[in-house]
Amino acid sequence: MDRCIVLVDAGYLLGAAASLLAGEPSRSRITVDHPALIQALRERAESETERPLLRIYWFDGAPDRVPQPEHRRLRVMPRVTVRLGALTRSDGRWAQKGVDAAMHAELTELARNRACSDVVLVTGDGDLLPGMMAAKEHGVAVHLWAVQAADGDYNQSEDLVAEADERRVLDRAWITQAVRAKELTGVCAPPPVPRPEIAAILSAPLPESALAATAERPAEQNTPPAAAATANGTQERAVAPKGVPTPKDLAALRAPGAQPVQQPTTATLRWSSDKGWVDRPGAVTEPPEVASMPTLAQLTTAEQRWADREEDITTVGGDPYEVGQVFARRWMSRLGDQGHLQRLSQLYPRIPHRIDGELLRYAARFGLLAHKDDQIDEHDRYAIRAGFWREIDVPAAAENVAGE
Repeated sequence: MDRCIVLVDAGYLLGAAASLLAGEPSRSRITVDHPALIQALRERAESETERPLLRIYWFDGAPDRVPQPEHRRLRVMPRVTVRLGALTRSDGRWAQKGVDAAMHAELTELARNRACSDVVLVTGDGDLLPGMMAAKEHGVAVHLWAVQAADGDYNQSEDLVAEADERRVLDRAWITQAVRAKELTGVCAPPPVPRPEIAAILSAPLPESALAATAERPAEQNTPPAAAATANGTQERAVAPKGVPTPKDLAALRAPGAQPVQQPTTATLRWSSDKGWVDRPGAVTEPPEVASMPTLAQLTTAEQRWADREEDITTVGGDPYEVGQVFARRWMSRLGDQGHLQRLSQLYPRIPHRIDGELLRYAARFGLLAHKDDQIDEHDRYAIRAGFWREIDVPAAAENVAGE
C-alpha cells in the first residue's frame, strides 16, 4: 500500500528534546503542544516519504499502563493510536517496560501485512534493529528520524542508523514548533496579588509561645526544611524562619485583642490546608459557615461531570497553576450562594479542608502524582493552590468594590 506510518518512541522524542532545550532529559522541564507536534510529524512524514499518512503510533510508558492526561488527549486525535507500556520505578529512577517490544511487534506486523510502503521511526533504541530488518525484508522503506543531540553527538544506536534506508535529524528549529523549555524562576508559583487581610495578619504580634520558641531556636535551624506531604493531601508544618509566622501562629493571631506590630518585610506565608493549622489531638473544628461550603462534587450534575471530563482531556494542559484555576473557575460558576465566595475570600490563604482535599485529588488526575504510591510534589502543591486563589481573587475583589 502506498501509505506511510509513523512510529514514535515518546520517551526518546521528548527526552531528547528536553536535553536539547533544557539541558537535561527530564520531561518535566518542557511543555509540549501535542496537537502542534502531531501535525508537524504528519506534514514532515508526508513530505519526505511522498506518501499520504495512514496513522501515527505513539508509544509511551505510564504507571500501571493507566493513560495519563496527555495520552487521553492524544488518543482522541485523528490518525493517532496510543500504545502504552509500563512505567516502573527502581532506585529512584523511572524506566519504561514493554515499549520497545510493542514497537517491534507493531513494526513487523505492519510490514508483514503490507499495510504501508514507508515507515518512519522516531527512536534511538537498538532493540528495534531486528524489527527494522524484518520490515525491510518485506519491502518496506524505513526512515529513521533523530532528535538533534545537545552535544552534537549521536543519541541513537549506530547499528540502527546504519540499517535505516533514510535518515533525518529533527533540529532545534523544528522541535521548537511544538516544544518549549519551562522557565525556572526560582519560585514555585506566581505570587498572588496583595491582600489587605494578609497585611493585617502579618502586622499582628506572634503569640508568646511562638515568640519564645523562636528565641530559643538555634541559628542553624532558621532555614525551614521542605514541608512533607501527608497521605490525605495536606502538608505538615515545617520549622519557620525567625520572625515569620507559621499557619498555626496565623490562626492564633485571629483571636480578638491582638495589637499590630511591625514584621519583617521579607516575611512570607506558608500554604496549608486547615488540617495543618490545628494542634493534634485537639478537637478543633471549622466554623459552621466554613464547614457548610459545598464541594465541587456536590455542585456538579452528571451532565456537567461528563463535560468536565471532556474539557480535562481536550483542553486542560495539566500545569499545576492551570489546574488550580480550572477547579476554582468551575466551583465559582456553580455556586448558588455567592456568600460562600465572600467567606472563602476572608479565609485567604487557607482553603477549607474538604475543598482543599478535593482540589488535590482533582490535580492528581493530571499526572502530578508520579506514581500511585507517591504524593504531589511540594512545589506543585504551592502552584495548585496559587492558581486556585488567583482565580478566586478576581470576582471576590469585584464584589468588595461593588459593596463599598
